[in-house]
Amino acid sequence: MGTSTILILVTIVVYLAMMIAIGAKFSKKNKDTSDFYLGGRKLGPFVTAMSAEASDMSSWLLMGLPGVALIAGLAEASWTAIGLAVGTYINWLIVAKRIRLYSSKIDAVTLPEFFSKRFGDNLGMLKVIAAAVIIIFFIPYTASGFSACGKLFESIFGIPYMTAMVVSGIVIVLYTALGGFLAASTTDFIQSIVMTIALVVVLGFGINYAGGWEQVCANAEGLAGYLNLTITHGAGSVSEAIAGTAGTKPYGALTIASTLAWGLGYFGMPHILLRFMAIEKVEKIKLARRVASIWVVISMAVAIIIGVVGYGVVKSGVVSGLEDSERIIIEIAKVISGEGWIFAIIAGVILSGILASIMSTADSQLLAASSSISEDIFKAVKVKISDKKKMLVARISVIIIAIIAMFIAKDPNSKVFEIVSFAWAGFGATFGPLVLCALFFKRTNKWGALAGMVSGAVMVFVWKFVISGFGGAFAIYELLPAFIISLAFIIIVSLLTPAPSKDVQEIFDAVKAGNVE
Repeated sequence: MGTSTILILVTIVVYLAMMIAIGAKFSKKNKDTSDFYLGGRKLGPFVTAMSAEASDMSSWLLMGLPGVALIAGLAEASWTAIGLAVGTYINWLIVAKRIRLYSSKIDAVTLPEFFSKRFGDNLGMLKVIAAAVIIIFFIPYTASGFSACGKLFESIFGIPYMTAMVVSGIVIVLYTALGGFLAASTTDFIQSIVMTIALVVVLGFGINYAGGWEQVCANAEGLAGYLNLTITHGAGSVSEAIAGTAGTKPYGALTIASTLAWGLGYFGMPHILLRFMAIEKVEKIKLARRVASIWVVISMAVAIIIGVVGYGVVKSGVVSGLEDSERIIIEIAKVISGEGWIFAIIAGVILSGILASIMSTADSQLLAASSSISEDIFKAVKVKISDKKKMLVARISVIIIAIIAMFIAKDPNSKVFEIVSFAWAGFGATFGPLVLCALFFKRTNKWGALAGMVSGAVMVFVWKFVISGFGGAFAIYELLPAFIISLAFIIIVSLLTPAPSKDVQEIFDAVKAGNVE
């Protein structure tokens, strides 16, 4: 192991140690499960904003998005980014304040508990079903994060995949189980800063390695369809993209709508909605919204540009032998590390940024999944235990979920981003329409809520594994049709069944009027 590699490793180890230290610091502030899972609703606007977006973006921001831009041009990457940016802003604009007020009014700590109390479900069926959905989709989602960590360390340091994956998982579990929601949110805030630094540094060095900005533009313009938002490059590999032999294919209106549908997922993401529920003051949401929206737009734009720059870097020969376009930032970091010991440390920060993007999502997923066990399902069986034992159950739940996720992630050939895409669709279609109806459609009742959740979850599977196979107009992202069907079921079933009780409707009116005392 050379000097530069050792310096990179030391930088990453220091970063990981800092995350564990934060977890230890916040462990003393968790007096009950409300603190552990929602931080006592004490998050400031900057931590709320940045932790929400960092936990959302995952390694997709630093690996997936640049990789798509490098191999296929701007169309797919840009429309996906536009959909996510719009979804982020609208979610903050219309959902954040209302769900903060509503969850506080009915004293809901988790999303399943919010659904149960919002609709007066005394039997707890909504809570159990919602908790089951979270577990079903979040465990493989978390596993994809562990897998990405293992692949990162294996590719850089030659550490065996299983060893790297397990060690990374243990670090994430340690600070999450120790510090809970406050630790996860604070580390996510720090991780968002590290991710930003990584993006900016890679962009600067990448432009230089590619021969300057003018050369970057010339390279991109020379490839048919590369800078066109209605045409995508037909390359199936990096070498094909560089050779320019693959031609182009149209990126039509239906495909654009399907890609934009990624933005619908935000309305149903438990780990993002929990940040809204946890912010200290409603008045701070506007500031948090501005910070989150600006960061998302800039970071995704830079990530896409890095993909275009990466195309020039590969074409110039500075990076050679690249087979996986999603590794372009890793490869640029390796080149930077060879410039000297200071640059090796900078490369370590860049790679820590990739690690940060993975960890910031995995920790939030662990908390959301474990809360479904210890808070929602455990409470549904009406077992009464002390606050101290509840905290123990909460931490054990985090560990159990992590162990299951590690077992799923043991295959190094698992397709990380396919899992992320499917889980995103699952949450978006199962919870997204219901969150919107719960907050804005007074007539929604528990039967409509049940029908919406079940139909949304089922349709994600049916569309993904059956209907999309017919191709043509059916080969669209499963989130879009599943979201529409779930919304239709909620409205129709709610209107065909008895209206919610008077108490439920009075609480809705009180929240709408801003009366949460």
